[in-house]
Order: sequence, then C-alpha cells, then structure tokens
Amino acid sequence: MEELDVLEEKPLRRPDWLKIQLKTGPNFTELKELMRGQTLHTVCEEARCPNIYECWENRTATFMILGDICTRACGFCAVKTGLPTELDLAEPERVAESVDTMGLRHAVVTAVARDDLKDHGASVFAETVRAIRRRRPLCTVEVLPSDMGGNLEALHTLLDAEPDIFNHNIETVRRLTPKVRAKATYDRTLEVLRRSKEYKPQIPTKSSLMLGHGETREEIIQVMDDLRAVDCDIMTMGQYLQPTKKHLPVRKFWTPEEFAELKEEALKRGFKHVESGPLVRSSYHAHEQAQSAEQQIQQEQIQQAK
Repeated sequence: MEELDVLEEKPLRRPDWLKIQLKTGPNFTELKELMRGQTLHTVCEEARCPNIYECWENRTATFMILGDICTRACGFCAVKTGLPTELDLAEPERVAESVDTMGLRHAVVTAVARDDLKDHGASVFAETVRAIRRRRPLCTVEVLPSDMGGNLEALHTLLDAEPDIFNHNIETVRRLTPKVRAKATYDRTLEVLRRSKEYKPQIPTKSSLMLGHGETREEIIQVMDDLRAVDCDIMTMGQYLQPTKKHLPVRKFWTPEEFAELKEEALKRGFKHVESGPLVRSSYHAHEQAQSAEQQIQQEQIQQAK
C-alpha cells in the first residue's frame, strides 16, 4: 500500500481554482463575537474550513458541541486531540439561543468524537436538537456525529430527537481508510448509515467524501455504490486541503471538471442531492441540500402512490 504520511516530500502547488477571497464583513464580525460571547465552538473555525468567510457572511455556521478536544487523531483533521476533561450540560441551551439570535432556517450540529463517554455524547446531541426546536420550531436541524463506536443504543438516543438530516461522513475510500481515519472503519460508517435508515426511514441520510488522498476514480465510484446500497440520500464531495505540515499531504488536486463529472455519476446512482466541487464541505449549502432532498423524496412518494 502506498504510504500516506511521508511529510518530507515537496507539497503540491495549490491550483488557482482553490484560491479563496477573504471577506470579513459585518456579519462575519458579528457572528464571531456571538460565538465567543456564548463560549461556543464551530467546526468552521476548528477545522479551518475554507468557506468560513462566505458562510458566516450569509449567517450560516456549523456548531461543534461536546467541547473542542477530540479523542481521535485523524490524519486529515485540524481539530485538537487529547482527553477531554469535562462535559458542559448547559451547552445545548447556548447553541439554541445562538441559533435563535442568528435567525437560522437550518442549523448544523456536529461534535468532536467523545469515546470517553458511555453514550459518546448522544444524549447531549439529542438535547441540542430539542433545545433548538423549543427556541425556533421552524428551523430544520442537521446532525453530524461520529460513528459513536458503533453503539446502537447511542445512535437510537440521537435519532429519537428526530433531526431533519442525519449526516455521517465516510471521508475516504475503503483502501485508504486505515491511514486517513483514526479508530473509524469503512464498514462501520456504512453500518451506522444503514442502521439510521432502518430505525428512522423518514430521516434523510447524508455522507461526505474528501478527494486528494490518492484515491482512484474507480474507488470513488465504489464509494457511491456502497452508500446507495445503504440507501444514503445525500452525498457531498470536496477537495482535501492539508491543514498543517503535520497532517497528511495532498496527493492530487481534482479539477472542477472532474468534480462535475463525478456529480453526474452520483446522480445517476439515485442520490436525492449531490454537492461536488473543490471547496465543497459537508455542511456547505446545507440548507439547500436539505430542501432539494426533501423535494425529491416527496416527488418519489407521489409517484409511488399513483
């Protein structure tokens, strides 16, 4: 197997289509102050998302709960790793208050992996969903948890809160999973998505794939087929960007044209919605993704009823 962690090699030159124009307008500044005032974390900041300026200017953010220290050390992720020391049970209400203050129509809630907790943080996830609903009933809520160690009871705890979208990222192709992801496995991710759909078939499922770790087109197509085999509804694909020199290097920059072609391949396989592009991330245009998937599901239900 090709080694992925050779950091001494010369990094690839970042192509022009990945250059980001930084815009820190009033909405960005206001949102940053709000997050600090509520002592909240966002994956936008912790994972150094390239879309933070665009999304925050549009008053969209992905909240990261359960603290800012992850118990896993994935080779692609910039979030701090270590052993968390506490659990903030007041966090769900602060997230809900911020969602209400921002006037969000669609809130995305993710979290660090908390393998130190018996339920992997599922109960706090669920309470965050419920708190948002109490404060802002018309806001749709998307959750993006870890695999929770494959704990089926924890998965049910989270799904019982009835999130509008259940998102769990597969991240990379089967061959590269051991190098790219810490503790998670390819088959466990598929099992989490399958179990979610089995337990709550009315909740759309979603998964994301990073390109640039050395995967082939054929392996990407296989991921699409594997996700559809567990009835995954939404797929996103984006370019991996190395956050620091300590993280895995980029093996290839996929072109916008290649991302467009892969989107067509995914749509052919029956996904309800596909976002695919160099700067696409799991939560990019999340509200539009949710609306598109819902409309597609409704159309299919109408066709089946005829």
